[in-house]
Amino acid sequence: MSLIVQKYGGSSVANAEGIKRVAKRIVQTRKAGNDVVVVVSAMGDTTDELLDLAESVSPLPAGRELDMLLTAGERISMALLAMAIKGLGVDARSYTGSQAGMITDAKHGSARIVDVTPGRVREALDIGAVAIVAGFQGFNRGTGDITTLGRGGSDTTAVALAAALGADVCEIYTDVDGIFTADPRVVPSARKIDRITSEEMLELAAAGAKVLYIRAVEYARRHGVTLHVRSSFNNNEGTLVINPQDGETMEQPIIAGIAADLSEAKITVVGVPDIPGKAAQIFTIVASTDANIDMIVQNVSSAATGLADISFTLPKLEGAKVLHVLESRKDDVGFDSLQYDDQIGKLALVGAGMRTNAGVSAKLFTALFDAGINIEMISTSEIRISVVTRADTINEAVRVVHSAFDLDTEDVALVHGGTGR
Repeated sequence: MSLIVQKYGGSSVANAEGIKRVAKRIVQTRKAGNDVVVVVSAMGDTTDELLDLAESVSPLPAGRELDMLLTAGERISMALLAMAIKGLGVDARSYTGSQAGMITDAKHGSARIVDVTPGRVREALDIGAVAIVAGFQGFNRGTGDITTLGRGGSDTTAVALAAALGADVCEIYTDVDGIFTADPRVVPSARKIDRITSEEMLELAAAGAKVLYIRAVEYARRHGVTLHVRSSFNNNEGTLVINPQDGETMEQPIIAGIAADLSEAKITVVGVPDIPGKAAQIFTIVASTDANIDMIVQNVSSAATGLADISFTLPKLEGAKVLHVLESRKDDVGFDSLQYDDQIGKLALVGAGMRTNAGVSAKLFTALFDAGINIEMISTSEIRISVVTRADTINEAVRVVHSAFDLDTEDVALVHGGTGR
């Protein structure tokens, strides 16, 4: 008997029909002789609707109360799904994140899991029931408050439970058939990947691939959890995200996939004195805002002025607070001005095969040049090349690079729900 953790996103349980379809799949898995734990997201756009409702009554809702509100979405899903499963003749028990033992720190809106004590989930499995757990939420022991895990929280919940329970696999169900070489909404000819390493998936997730969130991939890699990304709309095999053991080798394609991200902005600190310690001072100030910095580029200083420009990218949602705090320290740092650009797009080319294949950068830059797409920033790692370009050219950039590396197929990728989650 296997223990399987299944996670269903909002598009999979968007309505009653979807919930009943998911229930049938869970029951089939249970009747095949497996223990089943299910993690469920809020139905469809429920979380966004709750956020809009909160903002309509308070422009700056308190974090504690916002978390209390947002966790209602997953509680609705888990209860309805448990009802549907019971209606098919299989016992099911639903649990909130706190009841399932998801212990977090006290940071509302983006809490991190510090412990998992799934005693009640294990009890449900021991009596033959399916355990349904509300994703995205947890509980802080110190404050006694409910918390939420932030973006991708349900994925993270599922992986954490799989690790704590010693599950054989954690299945992440979405509205596409697995992980593709590019977003099939942008590149219909994208190819489904059968197996990908957690290292490559980490890079793709960090670069904007939305099928899996980076925190979930990090957790799975750290705890040796095998992920299986597949569609809840059919029974096709999806994509396995594996953790190669020490000494184990996999034959890797040169390029595993391409990801794009339109959620970032660029800040340029203009006229920074080119003397030791100024970059450290700037990024210490930025760090005080808890903003997540991605790419950083410093140009060569002018010999005549002794000044340089430093540019960096960060999430758009964090742009205003970073600009404010930098402007307040302008005289301390001694820079001339700040420039803000939220019309950028980031493209990332990822593949473990880059380590042993020359010419990848040249092919990437040539493809973008031939398409008339200008590159503004470049960043690399062992298995990734990222570039920043204009937001309105990013989809075309993905398509031309995808073709340049011969990743296209003749088949058209099928997207069932339309959101990727």
